[in-house]
Amino acid sequence: MPEHFKSLEEVFKTEPGLRKLRDIIKSSDVIIDFYKIFPDLKNIAIPQKVMKRFLKIKVENAAWRSELKFREKEIVDKINSYYNEDRVKGIKFSN
Repeated sequence: MPEHFKSLEEVFKTEPGLRKLRDIIKSSDVIIDFYKIFPDLKNIAIPQKVMKRFLKIKVENAAWRSELKFREKEIVDKINSYYNEDRVKGIKFSN
């Protein structure tokens, strides 16, 4: 391949115009991988979306919402360490 050509991967990772697309993909990865990171939450919580680096999680009831709110920093840290970068800065819970 000639020197001045870039691979699609390189273009995707470096092109400034694709930043929003990269962010959308990273956000959807958090939702897709949520149960890989937290298999014990499968019957309790449903990840819904990531918006402005806040993960929205729907929980079964108020008791679980309180418990997960208490563990919020632990959850955020575990997600970010799974990806080796800061993808989530907080969590919003709903019933």
